[in-house]
Parts: sequence; structure tokens; C-alpha cells
Amino acid sequence: MATTGAGARRCAALVLAVATIAPLAGCGLFGGGAEAAARTFLDALAAGDVPAAAAATDDPAAAGELLEYRSALEPVAVRAGDLSVTEDGAATTARYRLSWDFGGGRLWDYEGTAALRDTPDGWRVAWQPSVLHPGLGAGERLRLDTLAVPTPPVLGRDGIALMSPQRVVTVLVEPGSVDAGVARTLAAALDRFDPTITEQAVLDGASAAPPGQRHRVVTLRGPDYDAVEAQLAGVPGVGTVEDTRLLSTDPDLSSPVLPGLAAQVQEQRAAGPGWRVTAVGGAGELDVLHEVAPHEVEPLVTSIGRDAQRAAQDALAPEDRAAMLVAVQPSTGELLAVAQTPAADREGAPALVGRYPPGSTFKIVTTTAALQAGATTADAVLPCPYTENIQGRQIKNDGFGLGAVPLHTAFANSCNTTMARLAVDLPPDALASTAAQLGLGIDHVAPGMTTITGAVPPAPRPEQRVEWSIGQGEVLASPLGMALVAAAVVRGEAVAPVLLPGRPTTSDAAPPPLDPRVLADLRAMMRETVTEGTATALAGLPGVAGKTGTAQYGDGTRSHGWFVATAGDLAVAVLVVDGGSSTPAVQAAGRFLTPLLEPAG
Repeated sequence: MATTGAGARRCAALVLAVATIAPLAGCGLFGGGAEAAARTFLDALAAGDVPAAAAATDDPAAAGELLEYRSALEPVAVRAGDLSVTEDGAATTARYRLSWDFGGGRLWDYEGTAALRDTPDGWRVAWQPSVLHPGLGAGERLRLDTLAVPTPPVLGRDGIALMSPQRVVTVLVEPGSVDAGVARTLAAALDRFDPTITEQAVLDGASAAPPGQRHRVVTLRGPDYDAVEAQLAGVPGVGTVEDTRLLSTDPDLSSPVLPGLAAQVQEQRAAGPGWRVTAVGGAGELDVLHEVAPHEVEPLVTSIGRDAQRAAQDALAPEDRAAMLVAVQPSTGELLAVAQTPAADREGAPALVGRYPPGSTFKIVTTTAALQAGATTADAVLPCPYTENIQGRQIKNDGFGLGAVPLHTAFANSCNTTMARLAVDLPPDALASTAAQLGLGIDHVAPGMTTITGAVPPAPRPEQRVEWSIGQGEVLASPLGMALVAAAVVRGEAVAPVLLPGRPTTSDAAPPPLDPRVLADLRAMMRETVTEGTATALAGLPGVAGKTGTAQYGDGTRSHGWFVATAGDLAVAVLVVDGGSSTPAVQAAGRFLTPLLEPAG
């Protein structure tokens, strides 16, 4: 936006950042007189020397006043050239070309003319506003404006707008006006939108406001503010500021990926603004002298599907605890839904960057590593005692022992002792390298989002492999990371996450694909987990396979609940923080999968 008024006057002494041009070449018709006067004016104009340029005219005061406004445009460079001076009877005229460079490829080039007068003090430029530009009239000044790129919507994979420009209103209050009554009124009007807005919170926020600044109470969508405007009218010290922001078109649609999508749109808009130079009259009227339209920005298309996102949010809605759900399409790596509960939202975007012990869902990795190493087979009969001391670590199952059973049965029933015993004899890097084959621990740079899949360090000591085998110790994963593990089981290789189709994700590793024979066994085991194992609550859903997980944390008395699942070209991970068992995660996954897999009634 151009600086005018007092801002321009502050620029009166501004020397523009320009390179001094070489002396202009003229026709030499009038020796040093008329041509020298024109050259002096143009050289000073190009160099940004307002006093010198004004002094080269026959009305320095008027010229200086207009050129002060010209300085406010702050060009990177101004160049003058192609000077020629002609005489037609009594009239002497200078013709020249002015070129303004405002930076960022913004160039304004035009031809100008000025009459030259032979005064008692020598030749001077006969001052008129048109000397600066032919379109400038009396009382007008130059102004440079940026033309913002219209904000495009964000479309889901189905073409339906997920985000669009929305009117928002920020409610502010003067700290000195906030007493208990004002705070109580604000809380009563606004806590329906944010339960953290309490009387005490308003008082504390106002007292903590920096000197001279108003305290921001809340920013509301336009319709929400309209609903409480009457309640806030007349409250001492309360003011508002309106703006436009890119928000979810459906106020109930929420996902931690939305801020990243909005940032992508703003990045595109910033790359292609338009601009124009106008002649501004005393009454504020505008006359456009030059204009470059902003670039057109296409709608941003994301992989998120509206129906899948709503299903994910509905699946987590019964949970008061921090809970997250991530759904991925294995064939493409595209994220179909990313949802969090309000309790999780307070932590930022843990669905994408959280680091949690994955518990027994990591047995997908352990089993794959053992099968690929040839240490066992799916049908090999292995012991599954209730508890066993392995390398000094007392491992036990959740209230059961199966005796000697095939590996696929131990997997389906999530036998800790079987897995720990398998892992002890694996090479130190077997779990880490297999985890990478399944996509866990790989770092990605995915346009539109920040991600952390997890971390699986090598386990050189046998007791570490015992811990790692059941997803404890130093093994960590995000819900996104475990969704990618499930996706790799479907696709047969590590899957890179994609939020913006057509914009490739770069990864720091490209591990080899999984053994097809091992994959077949693993998929059968995960299906058995649903039909006969720890996730039979979902046995009625067609084609669902999965793995449950309970992960201890802290002092070991509390645990997170996990479930990862596959169904056709769909992979899902659910985490319920402090869930106590996998049951809440399995239930949430069922609520998500049911509307997507069952035929419409």
C-alpha cells in the first residue's frame, strides 16, 4: 500500500536507492543551456535528489512538493534516457523516457515531455505535474498500490471446497477498562465459542497485555460474532477488528492439516500479486496510470476427502481424551483424513508429529523382521507363556498365556512373550531396518505439512531388542507413522505421505521392498487379529485387518491405546492417549470404517 499524507512528508528528504545514471546524451542544438537544464533535472530525478530536481525548475516549491510524494513510492531505481531537445518557434521542448523499477519485476516505463524556459537565472524546466508523468494533473500525486491475488478455495479430493475466504472479527479490550464486571460480561458472551474464556482468564490476559496494546480476547467467524454483537455493545473498552481469513467452509470441519493448507495458499498468493500506479487527486479520486493484474491462482487441491474427514471426526467425537486418527491411501500415499479431539488440538498437530511408544502395534515390525530373517515361519509353533524373564526383563501378557501355539495365533492374540523371545536372537539392526522398510523412522518433506513418522534406533543389546519388540523402550511413532506402516503392508513397500497431489514428497531413505511371501503371511495374521484375535469387535466389517496395541508410559502404570487397520486401499491408525487399553482405539476405528465400508442403506 502506498504511503501518503504524513508518511510521504517523512520521505521528503529520502534519497532513493538508485544508481546514478550516466550523463544523458542530447542533440546539442542549444549548447549547454536548455539541454543542460533538462539533463540536470532528469539526473537529479533519477538519483532521487528532490531539492536538486526542484531547483532545476522554474517553480521549485511546487515541484518539490510533488516530488516528495514521488519519493514515497520508494523505487529501487529510476532511470532517465533518450533525451532530445527541440525548438518550434518560441517553444523549446525536452522529450525523454523515464523507467521506474519497483523491484520484484515491477517495471514502469513511459515517455515524458517538458517545456523549457529561458529565465533570468538561466534555462529551467517549466514546472507542471505532467513533467513527472503526462497523466498527472494539477493537485494530483503518484501512488503505488499492490493488488492482492484473490484468495482461492482449498478443494478436497472430491472437488468440494474444504476451505474458503471467511469474514472474521477479533474482539479486543482496553486493559485499563477491564474490571470484574467487564470480564464477566465477556466470558458470558464468548465462552460458548471457547470454554477457556472465563472471567479470570480475561482479567489475567488484560493484566498481561504489553503497554499500549489491547488484549485480544477471541477471533470469531463473522456469523458467530453477529450472534453476540448486541451483548458486547456498550461494554467499556471493547473494540473489534474485521478481517478475512481462509477457514474451513464447514465450521464443524477441523483438521490439523488445515493451517498448513492455508499457508500454502498464502504462499501462492504472495508469489503473484499485481500492482498499479495511480494519480490521486485532492479529494481522493483515482486515475490509473499503469496497472499489472495479479496472477490468477488456481484452487489448491488436497488429498483430504470431506466424507472421510467427517467420518474421522465423528469417530473421535465420543472421546474426551486426546485422540487422533490418520487415514492413508496406500496406493498413492495420499492422506484421506487427519482428525484430532480438542484435547489433542491443544498439543498442536500430534497426529502428524507426535512421538508415542507404539506398543504392540510394533509387533508388525517384529514379526516381519523375524520372518524376513528366516528365524521362524507363520505356522511355526512357539511358546506363549503368561510371563517370562527374558534378558533380565520380566515380560508378561495381559492376563493370559496360550502355551505352545503357531506364530500367527500368537500375533493375533498379541502375545508379548512370544515376540520378545523372537527378537532376542535378531541382529542388532534388524528391527530398525525392518521398521524403515515399513516406513517408520523415515523423514519426509511433504508440501503442505510437517511430519514425523517416528524413531527406531538400532538395538545392540539383547535386552533392548526385548523392549523394542513390543514397542517400548526407545521406539516411538506418530499416528501418521503407524498409518504408513499399515499402508506399507498393503503396498509392499514404504509409503511416502502426500497431502497435495501432484507435489512430490521427498524422503531421506528409500529402503528395499518387503518380501512378498512375508507380506502374504503378515496380511493373513492381521486379518486373523480381527476375525479371531484381539480386534474381533470389528469382525463384521468386510476385509478389515489390523493390529491392536497397548503402550505403557511414564511410571508404567498408565498406557496408551492403539489400533492400526487396513481395508482394501485404505490404511488407518488410531491412538487414544492414556486410553488404558486398545479397546477405545478399536471402537473409534470401527466408527470410522463402518460408514465407509458398509453399503449405503
